Amino acid sequence: MKVLKFGGTSVGTVESISAMLDIVKKAYEQDEKPLVILSAMAGVTNLLTKMAENAAARVSFEEDLAVLEERHFHVVKKLIAIKFQNPVFTKIKLMLNDLEDILQGISALKELSPQSKDLVVSFGERLSNYMVSKIMEQYVPQTEYINASHYVKTDSSFGHAHVNEELTQQLIQSLIHTHAQKLIFVTGFIGSNEHGRVTTLGRGGSDYTAAIFGSVLNASAIEIWTDVNGMLTADPRIVKKAFSLPLLSYTEAMELSYFGAKVIYPPTMIPAFLKKIPIVIRNTFEPDFSGTIIQFESGRSEFPIKGISSISDISVVNLSGSGMIGKSGFSGRLFTLLAREQINVVLITQSSSEHSITFAVHPDDATKAVKLIGIEFELELEANKLTLPTVENDLSVLAIVGENMKRTPGMSGRLFAALSRNGINVRAIAQGSSELNISVIIRKENLAKALNAVHDAFFAALKTTLHVFALGTGNIGSTMFRQIHEQHEFLLENNDVEIKVTGISNSRKMHFDTDGVDLSTWEQVLDSSTEIADLSAFIERMKTMNLPNCVFVDNTASKLPSTYYVDIFKSNISIVTCNKIANSGSFEQYRILRDTARKYGVDFFYETNVGAGLPIVRVLKDLMLSGDRIVKIEAILSGTISYIFNNFVGDASFYDVVKQAQGLGYTEPDPRDDLGGVDFMRKMLILARDAGYVIEPADVDLGAILPQACLEASSVDDFYAELLKADHYFKDLKSQAKSEGKVIRYIGKLEEGKVSIALEMVDENHPFYALSGSDNIISFTTERYKERPLVVKGPGAGAEVTAAGVFADLVNVGA
Repeated sequence: MKVLKFGGTSVGTVESISAMLDIVKKAYEQDEKPLVILSAMAGVTNLLTKMAENAAARVSFEEDLAVLEERHFHVVKKLIAIKFQNPVFTKIKLMLNDLEDILQGISALKELSPQSKDLVVSFGERLSNYMVSKIMEQYVPQTEYINASHYVKTDSSFGHAHVNEELTQQLIQSLIHTHAQKLIFVTGFIGSNEHGRVTTLGRGGSDYTAAIFGSVLNASAIEIWTDVNGMLTADPRIVKKAFSLPLLSYTEAMELSYFGAKVIYPPTMIPAFLKKIPIVIRNTFEPDFSGTIIQFESGRSEFPIKGISSISDISVVNLSGSGMIGKSGFSGRLFTLLAREQINVVLITQSSSEHSITFAVHPDDATKAVKLIGIEFELELEANKLTLPTVENDLSVLAIVGENMKRTPGMSGRLFAALSRNGINVRAIAQGSSELNISVIIRKENLAKALNAVHDAFFAALKTTLHVFALGTGNIGSTMFRQIHEQHEFLLENNDVEIKVTGISNSRKMHFDTDGVDLSTWEQVLDSSTEIADLSAFIERMKTMNLPNCVFVDNTASKLPSTYYVDIFKSNISIVTCNKIANSGSFEQYRILRDTARKYGVDFFYETNVGAGLPIVRVLKDLMLSGDRIVKIEAILSGTISYIFNNFVGDASFYDVVKQAQGLGYTEPDPRDDLGGVDFMRKMLILARDAGYVIEPADVDLGAILPQACLEASSVDDFYAELLKADHYFKDLKSQAKSEGKVIRYIGKLEEGKVSIALEMVDENHPFYALSGSDNIISFTTERYKERPLVVKGPGAGAEVTAAGVFADLVNVGA
């Protein structure tokens, strides 16, 4: 025999009841002899509670009573043939008349006792079970409605009654014996005391009823049908990547349920646990899905934990003082006091010195707990052996659960690394000796972010999601969006990284989307946005969205974004940038940026600051990390200048080559921005600093390419006029180089802590001699690469390679 229990959503509407009946009919036809337990229709228990409270307050309840009647009558009209409806209407009406009489009595007394409340709310299960049993009777004539209050016997703890197991077992066995051939529908949630007064079993009471019947009958399984696909790895309303767990042990399920998983209530499992009866969580609305099986042992799984659960709202009480040290029985006295006053303690942690105890309670109990402690420990407080307890509010508990944790090293490290990486401070920690559960207390405002970050950290088969806030939509920014869009599936499959662009801003507008902007239509989305661009507001929104694994991408050439970098790091957000300004300002600013990023455990990647898409910064850092020592660096780090001198050959004049480079888009609108060498200087400055040298911009010896008259020209046209006048100067350079068998190169050097950039003539033995097109090149002479320097060469300009460099840095953040 199977026990099938259906929750309120499964009997909430005509459609859900039809789906539920199909499941019962299928089980019956397969000769599984199911026993069916139903909750009240969805929302009815709350409605009945409201009616009872209104009656006690002398507030009209008639309208709610009419709603209750209409909901049940509507189902009867839809699902029972007309010729069978009248007897059902009559019985439901009689039940509602009894309910009305009880409510009138409550109103007359102006008092709602726990006993009266239990009696009122019991009508929810009684109505739904009777109604559904009569619907099923059309298909299975041997269907019977059973009021569980006649068989589940309890004490008189109204609202949360305790079951008399021995008597209940006898009554249920008698019931099944006399109804052996019947399809029984039993009311969940309710029982009765020794005087026959209706009681309720508290939260999860219908599940508990199912477990009681299943245990007495030695059921093959207890199936709990609800509106989700079993127990999930996390709350799917918060963690979109949460997925169903196929198998759990009783202890794992109890831990997850205790810490907030609403699918099942822990006491439900105790009768099943004692008899080792599997509990199966199924979805009424997806009956073909296998759901979650909860059994004695869950065995090994591919993941180190089974799930992440939470309690969203708790308060923490801190008690400290010397009077606790070495005082035997102090903790027992404290927690006996709280238990006696019905205060449930969610979590306890105590310092090894015994100087303090921290415990978590429901916020409604915090003030009461402090008051009780003040009374119980009055003498200790007056003698200053204890300090007055303090309360911290607006906190949450996050717990990771799984039997495999005790066999897998590094679980705590992984948990705290994920929280730290996202700037989430842990207020308290608790871990049992069984290593089945590690619980942490964090700020409530960080719960969603923490759940997502921890879920990514432990379920490695899933993908790490980066939430990107991109500033700048010019050539580099728009190209990066295209590359991310084109490589989306490749990244998921090969790098386990998903990049969601959740914020975009240019100089005109900005747009945000938590689920990620569709990068195939980002231009239209941004153009249609009603939010005016505001960098300060953009960064503030990025912070307040509080998403895990955030990355700020600066694809601008503006100085303003860099002024926010430190603040961004302090919000535990990584930065990827192609903007050189932050790294090439004062050395103090450079140092602060790195120290802040390191302190807050985030990444600061800027590969494109030096060589566009070439791996120059990374190579330098790898050399230094491996213990190599830099002897000399030589580089050509301007694609524009490289192109100009590579084409300044034959009969071409320098004027013609510069004009040609500008026409091809290699130079800025004013070519002096390239030929002045400032951009090159910034790149060499960053390299020198990354190589470990304290150096300021003024320390760089920047040699000139252009005569002074060209630099001082008042306009671009005047610049070209002066360049034409200086034609003889450049011709002489070219002639000298040709006569010596050399070529002209504009080379930056770092040697003995000094940086210089100057025009040089190099012969065929130099690695820069054969440079062509707009390529960049860099030569590292180190202790290991002394005889033959390490050379990196490739395209040094263009949106495609620069965007690819930014993209690569993004992927490295995900890694």
